[in-house]
Amino acid sequence: MAFITLTTDFGTKDHFAGTVKGAIYSELPEAKIVDITHQISPFNITETAYIVKNAYKSFPKGTIHIIGVDSELSIQNKHLAILLDEHYFICPDNGVISMIASEINPTKIVEINIHNHIESSFPVLDVFVKVASFIAKGGKLDVIGKETQSYKKMIEIQPKINQEKNIIIGGVIYIDNYGNVISNISKKLFTEISKERAFTITARRYTFTNVFKQYNDIIDFNSEDIRLYDGKKLALFNSANFLEIAIYRSNLKTVGGASTLLGLNYRDTITVEFINEEKSDFVTY
Repeated sequence: MAFITLTTDFGTKDHFAGTVKGAIYSELPEAKIVDITHQISPFNITETAYIVKNAYKSFPKGTIHIIGVDSELSIQNKHLAILLDEHYFICPDNGVISMIASEINPTKIVEINIHNHIESSFPVLDVFVKVASFIAKGGKLDVIGKETQSYKKMIEIQPKINQEKNIIIGGVIYIDNYGNVISNISKKLFTEISKERAFTITARRYTFTNVFKQYNDIIDFNSEDIRLYDGKKLALFNSANFLEIAIYRSNLKTVGGASTLLGLNYRDTITVEFINEEKSDFVTY
């Protein structure tokens, strides 16, 4: 039996997440259900895209991913079932698939058309669960919808490049549990544009001239008290290979995180300007 993952903005206070799981078990008693998260900020498509992109690859091929964020059916927000990278995604057509599909082309996309037989204000429960169960039983995408080649693209997920000024203009797409600020600037793009040049990263009034490989690279371990580095700001490429602004050993209940201490919020601009001189020795990206 294939794995079925759930990514929603339902939270855990209400009954919605549990109801969806119960419906899956009713259809598939042997189902293997994994919660990726139910704590997406309400209706935040960019945050959803970032989390799904970085989570799905850890699951076996053939896993079915239900994405329940901003999923109410409308003329502008259709429902899709997608085969991409040997994984199935059942989601609204609101741009959530853009971040994954920007690197890997979908193998097949169908617009789900079983709504003719279902009236629902809770499509994740009444539609997405049925589609996931059908696929898990070996059903083909052609049966549940009409094939299409189109899906909505999210422009804000992609950074802008000004080649004349040697600048990448990106933005904050996610703030994690530690208050670390993740941008939409990938390591791949950064490396392609940098050409081994020095650079300055700017986020509000703060600047960074090097990017670390890991958080504790900021520490001089010969120091008598490495605790002095707690709360220091740094830039690095995180495990998902996106440029991140962080606070070393951040704790939102004590020293705070990069989002609060540096005043960085969702959609704020982060820029990288490359300088026409050789890369400094201390740059460690």
